[in-house]
Amino acid sequence: MYSDLPFSQACENNKAPILVLLQQAFAKCSNVLEVGSGTGQHAVHFAEHLPQVIWQASDQGDYIPQLSERLLRAALPNLPQPLVLDICRDAAPSQPYDGLFTANTLHIMPWPVVEQFFNRLNQLVKPQATLCIYGPFNYNGHYTSESNQAFDQSLKSRDPAMGIRDIETVISLAASVGFTLQHDYAMPANNRLLCFSK
Repeated sequence: MYSDLPFSQACENNKAPILVLLQQAFAKCSNVLEVGSGTGQHAVHFAEHLPQVIWQASDQGDYIPQLSERLLRAALPNLPQPLVLDICRDAAPSQPYDGLFTANTLHIMPWPVVEQFFNRLNQLVKPQATLCIYGPFNYNGHYTSESNQAFDQSLKSRDPAMGIRDIETVISLAASVGFTLQHDYAMPANNRLLCFSK
């Protein structure tokens, strides 16, 4: 059904364990914005298993055509067509969301874009909202595994502005815009799921 579309093995591997925690985190949410939906594998899986949630995928314009095709084929009633959303340039969606999810984005975004992401959170979500961020993080400036260290070095060889972020800095940025860390879950492959509330 999707064999001709872009595919992420990492998404395929991590979608089930992430879903288990999102079912708790987004239990009271009715509309969730996903920032950086990429291939759309997460969006399809989560929308299918969270039928009470309108799951709004989004990404930069270059990724929209193939992302849109995957969502179209999924044909789920709670999975609308994706939004074009560049954190640095595009206006916020007219409708604020009560949940926001992003996976494997903070280490790809240059640091000024990470700051912009947090600065814009309150334009994207309602006054009471849940924020879930998935990916690798460092603790007290240290890598949690050799594989994360190698991954970080690979990222920085592509672009020095990329890299695994320190969790303490991310928590501080979130707090500066009103989000408090509720849970820091250990995930497979040395990743974490951070759940914040506002």
